[in-house]
Amino acid sequence: MILLFRAFKPLILLAMLSFIFLLGGCSEIAVLDPKGPVASQQKDLILLSIGFMLFIVAVVFVLFTIMIVKYREHKKSTYTPEAEGNVFLEIVWTVVPILIVIALSVPTVRAIYSLEEAPKASKDKEPLVVYATSVDWKWVFSYPEQEIETVNYLNIPTDRPILFKIASADSMASLWIPQLGGQKYAMSGMEMEQYLQADHEGTYKGRNANFTGEGFADQKFNVNAVSEKSFNEWVKKTQKEAPKLTKSQYDKLMLPRHAEEMTFSSTHLKYVKHGNDAEYAIKARKRLGYVPLSPHSKSDPFENVKMDKTEKHDHHSKEHDSH
Repeated sequence: MILLFRAFKPLILLAMLSFIFLLGGCSEIAVLDPKGPVASQQKDLILLSIGFMLFIVAVVFVLFTIMIVKYREHKKSTYTPEAEGNVFLEIVWTVVPILIVIALSVPTVRAIYSLEEAPKASKDKEPLVVYATSVDWKWVFSYPEQEIETVNYLNIPTDRPILFKIASADSMASLWIPQLGGQKYAMSGMEMEQYLQADHEGTYKGRNANFTGEGFADQKFNVNAVSEKSFNEWVKKTQKEAPKLTKSQYDKLMLPRHAEEMTFSSTHLKYVKHGNDAEYAIKARKRLGYVPLSPHSKSDPFENVKMDKTEKHDHHSKEHDSH
């Protein structure tokens, strides 16, 4: 009995964890609570993979139990090994893994290729183009057609594909909105594309999913999915009331620090496209007087940065809070 418990211990622990997840509610796990077609397709793929793994684990433990019960050692047992092997078993344990790999590979490859295009449910709709730029430690979103730029938040219409053009101004990051789809990397000097879509109105959490230093933990943003009508109203209001984004303001966004939510009625795309220019942030920091220091240096890298009094006060307050 003890031997059987030890044999089934991993399976029992797996069942207990699954039971805890069920009691806690799958809605608490963002990737299992999709709000769009891309995330739904990825969720189905995740559950299919988990199902296959659980089936394989169950088969292995059943066979293991049969072996230890049927061929257990006792006084009357005799050991007569067959040195020539068993052709049937060798075929089975070679063919079965191949079939499993094929069964997992086919839906995975299909999903990978289908996710490179707009979701089928809305393929006839014109996608909303958004340039998503990662900067240590903030996100900048540019709407080129609407001439709007936001910092650390994103407004999108529901039931319409969003084509993200993803890049980084400095270190490699990763754009991830779990309830809308999987992550995609952002790199300087390179532009990646990703289609996402929200089918339900609401606010969804987004973040940088790739470690980029001390401020990485707070590189988060909200995605507000609203109706097409509400989105168009926001666009008109922003175009009318928000200030223009100047080159000097955008240069300050290149500094490696956090930023509050901001809205502008023009974009940085007329100054730079980070997918084509990997050194803009470095040059902007030099123009502002920022000097990167070694990790063990006690100097303030912002000491010579050309900022107004309020910005310097905010910077020192945040530095004090972090310590």
